[in-house]
Amino acid sequence: MFRWLQNYPHLLEILWQFFEIGLSPLKRLFNPGGFFEPAIIAIEKTGKRAVFNCQMCGQCVLHSTGMTCPMNCPKNLRNGPCGGVRQNGHCEVKPEMMCVWVEAYERSLKMPTYGHQIAELQPPLNKKLEGSSSWINMFNEIDTDYPKGWVNTEDVPVKFHLEGLFAASK
Repeated sequence: MFRWLQNYPHLLEILWQFFEIGLSPLKRLFNPGGFFEPAIIAIEKTGKRAVFNCQMCGQCVLHSTGMTCPMNCPKNLRNGPCGGVRQNGHCEVKPEMMCVWVEAYERSLKMPTYGHQIAELQPPLNKKLEGSSSWINMFNEIDTDYPKGWVNTEDVPVKFHLEGLFAASK
């Protein structure tokens, strides 16, 4: 319905900054299991599904992926495209669909504040958070509280060189 908004990632980036800063004073209302949790989940699910086809993973990385939800990749890849991106930039699993990561990269180029984050390694998805509010998880730092045995991705020395990585999209 409102998916056309994804083609304006800089506008969404500004809205994200407003959300992040504007709701900070209300942080105490965003408690897991709190009175407002069902309403927050309903609002988040409805809004983000309409714009991003949100899958409610509980660990939203939209601002790091060009305002494109990586969970819409048929393979649920959170750190870039698979080796099967077609010559025309389409998905190998769903040939009628543009690769989520081609779209994410192109949109990230239009994001002056968060666009560079597309080159950052994302942690594996914590399946225990599925269906929960990523907003509540973010405000309470639950989305970065990794299960025992997981390594913080900031501690992993990875360097991405994006030139040529998405050549198929050109």
